Amino acid sequence: MTDKRLVLTTCGSLEEARSIAHALVERQLAACVNIAPQIESVYRWQGEVETAAEWLLVIKTTADAFNRLREALSELHSYELPECIEIAIEDGSAAYLEWIGESVR
Repeated sequence: MTDKRLVLTTCGSLEEARSIAHALVERQLAACVNIAPQIESVYRWQGEVETAAEWLLVIKTTADAFNRLREALSELHSYELPECIEIAIEDGSAAYLEWIGESVR
């Protein structure tokens, strides 16, 4: 197991996804953010089943930065309840994992 993490969130527009991605990298809370275009999400919200086109953000960060990243997502995101799921990275390319660590402060 490493101290590196993937964080998942979704956004309702490409513009918002880009804005959040840039802010997280600029603030050194993320080494990289991938934006996956137009996924379809089906979810329950306020008692109703909803369907929405969204953009998935895959955020590379560290365990130490996760709490600050989660706070930034709450600040930057337009959703009332933004997705914020942390996944531990068990292993990977040593050089890539080192780069994540060097890029996040």
